[in-house]
Amino acid sequence: MNFHYSRRHLLATLLLLASTDRCFANEDEAPSFVNDIVPLLTKLSCNSGGCHGKATGQNGFKLSLLGFEPHFDYTAVVKEARGRRVFPGDPDRSLLLQKAVGRVPHGGGKRLDQDSDDYRLLQRWIVAGATAPRPDEPVIKSLDVLPQQAVLDRDSSHQLRVVANFSNGRSRDVTRRAVYESNADEIADIDKQGRIHTHRRSGLFAVMVRFGGQIGVFRGTVPFQTTAAVVSHTLAAKSDVDRTLIAQWQRLRIQPSPIVDDFTFLRRATLDICGTLPTVDEVTQFVADKRPDKRPRLIDRLLERPEYASYFALKWADVLQNRGRGYSTSKQRRGTALFSAWIRDSLAENKPYDQFVAEMITATGSQQENPPAVWYRSVRTTQDYVESIAQAFLGVRIQCAQCHHHPAERWSQADYYGLAAVFARVGRKGGFSDAEVPTNEILFLKRTGEVRHPRTNRVVPPRPLGGPDFELAAFDDPRRALADWMTAKDNPFFARTLVNRLWGHFMGRGIIEPIDDARSTNPPSNPELLDALAKDFVAHGFDVQHLIRRITNSHAYGLSSIPTESNRDDTQSFARFYPRRLSAEVLLDGMSQVLAVPTVFPGGPGEFPKGTRAIDLPDENVPVNFLDVFGRPARTSACECERSDAPALAQALELVNSSEIQRKLSAKDGFVEALTSNTDTPTQKVNEIFLRVFARNPTPAEAKIAIDFVTSNKGQREAFESLIWSLLATNEFLFNH
Repeated sequence: MNFHYSRRHLLATLLLLASTDRCFANEDEAPSFVNDIVPLLTKLSCNSGGCHGKATGQNGFKLSLLGFEPHFDYTAVVKEARGRRVFPGDPDRSLLLQKAVGRVPHGGGKRLDQDSDDYRLLQRWIVAGATAPRPDEPVIKSLDVLPQQAVLDRDSSHQLRVVANFSNGRSRDVTRRAVYESNADEIADIDKQGRIHTHRRSGLFAVMVRFGGQIGVFRGTVPFQTTAAVVSHTLAAKSDVDRTLIAQWQRLRIQPSPIVDDFTFLRRATLDICGTLPTVDEVTQFVADKRPDKRPRLIDRLLERPEYASYFALKWADVLQNRGRGYSTSKQRRGTALFSAWIRDSLAENKPYDQFVAEMITATGSQQENPPAVWYRSVRTTQDYVESIAQAFLGVRIQCAQCHHHPAERWSQADYYGLAAVFARVGRKGGFSDAEVPTNEILFLKRTGEVRHPRTNRVVPPRPLGGPDFELAAFDDPRRALADWMTAKDNPFFARTLVNRLWGHFMGRGIIEPIDDARSTNPPSNPELLDALAKDFVAHGFDVQHLIRRITNSHAYGLSSIPTESNRDDTQSFARFYPRRLSAEVLLDGMSQVLAVPTVFPGGPGEFPKGTRAIDLPDENVPVNFLDVFGRPARTSACECERSDAPALAQALELVNSSEIQRKLSAKDGFVEALTSNTDTPTQKVNEIFLRVFARNPTPAEAKIAIDFVTSNKGQREAFESLIWSLLATNEFLFNH
């Protein structure tokens, strides 16, 4: 075995282990219910969501999920069921032990062996009188997982060590009591004793370690090659972004794909930044440009185009739930159109991201006169406030904490309702505020408002996630305090969330994936990369366009999507570009651009003038079957996962039978008509088709097939229609690659 970590790290590990108490509970002391028994119940899955930890319990016995409410659990174990679950006079007759070892029928089956350390721990606790939690006993403050990361060979084993650190300054080896879970069992799994077993697959993996309500993470790397790979000298790091990428490729012993040609880069960047295909003139001019900095120049030009603001306004409208459901006329749609326009204008002027978010969260006044206030149309309830803010701007899925402590993170119900309390004084008046789709409302700050904890019924003061209560005067707006906390330069979530969201947009997957599910149990695939980008984003005043430049000028963004033997199985390190299907609106607009026939959108008089593109639509309530079939979201949540790019049979049928595509192909003022009637040679026409559809010239083989097909058909128009339609239905057109 080869554990590639430094001597310094190994020495620190040995010193820490030497200073810890190896026993789980001192033999001369009674075991602690909080620090010994509850973690054991968690390890045995007694308090899991599929057993006694679920909301209704199991067979009359209910525990808190994963032991986050030990006082509740103590009452359930010791005092309920007439005290039959523990019997200090004869501990082996306690139901808690008899069911665990299978002497009494148990729905969960046998969980313990009578000669095991776990059995003896429970037995000692019962003999000692089943001691209750004490207010002065030390609590677990953190876990050390040793080592924190390592490079492991395939088909090897590696033992983790887990040390719990207590509030009284003592530490304890809890390796045998901890719970382990790998996030990539196909690369490496881990047994109940904390021993990692790698397999034949290579890549990155993480192991979640849980003990006593605390969570630690081990990060593992299994290289793709058995001998050290030499990353090509052409990968000279131009920035911190490149350095972190190259360092990870070297650890993985992986050779990245080569840099793409100009045709591919132009199409990729234009689609990613503007949601638009490059024109024939743009292709020919860019390829002919011999300046060494033409790619950064291209990115600068694209960020100045109005399509950039429109395309990213569409993406933000999804996240911010700018929903038009129920509206039917342009007058009723005025609110969503105003909000969409405000987002677009903010992007066009490159408004700092912290200002953009703060204006929306703290919005007051008329929704018709202050467009950011329209966000409060869809985000209306306590649940909406908490989950939308957390997911959209902090990258946290906190839904679980509404009912119980989050099973995979530190968030408690107090955290959930503390964030909800920030919005307790948001008032509404005017319009039809109780309607499913409200009309204009006036937002204001009420004098009073409170949120109560559902379990204790105590009033919860406003506070940020993981932070102390806000210090507020009587007339202070808690939302302003929240905005100040979120946009502070040292906020651990805010900048990283947007960095990860934009990296995911441009690279096909986030550094944290899913992009809005940041938690200790879902670590970033490249923490150094995420930290470097976030630090740079904050240092440049939350400049979104600067961040986009950093990503699109990175070495990884310019890589080919064609896998090599070295990176064929890589899905996390960005050693190649990950192709992705075009979004519904971009796809429809692309077909309109190729065929030179704009889509006619249904709406009120003058609502959508000729030439309106799908990326310019103000909301999702414009009925277009093509968009729905190709995954347009309903905007009912702040999760980008609502937008689907998964293949479906209906999509294939739409490409074959779509009346909209047929209308564009057969239009008298469209590209096919103009192509048929001009005097260019078949070769010139085929070249133009490929440049319009794929932003590249045809290969000699493609050109021969296309020319033979067109010239062998008597009906020239029908031949061109068939040729162009067949190209529009290819993966090369449907995907950005």
